[in-house]
Amino acid sequence: MTDLPTRLSQGNTKVTYRARRGDARAELKEAIERKYVHVLFTETQGGTELGFPLDEARSDLTGADWERGEGTVRLAGDLKLDGVPVRCVAEIDLASVEGVGRLEPREADAAA
Repeated sequence: MTDLPTRLSQGNTKVTYRARRGDARAELKEAIERKYVHVLFTETQGGTELGFPLDEARSDLTGADWERGEGTVRLAGDLKLDGVPVRCVAEIDLASVEGVGRLEPREADAAA
């Protein structure tokens, strides 16, 4: 096992949403509508892209103005990274499709 889950749990680090077909903002909106998103942590060796089901209760999309391409969305969801249960939390600015993110250990879930 690597120390990646621990390192990404030490505080906020830079993240981005990387487009696969062209318009990153449009693709991010589609991913949110599908309720499954990917976030790229850019400050790891080679970058670390994590995909997770969107937890609507822990996410906040109310700051998004999709038509103007402005505002910020908070994306959250649970996953396992290197076998470690974590929650990914990312705040992404729609204008740049970049922001900050972190992992939160899910110790209680790990014991279950």
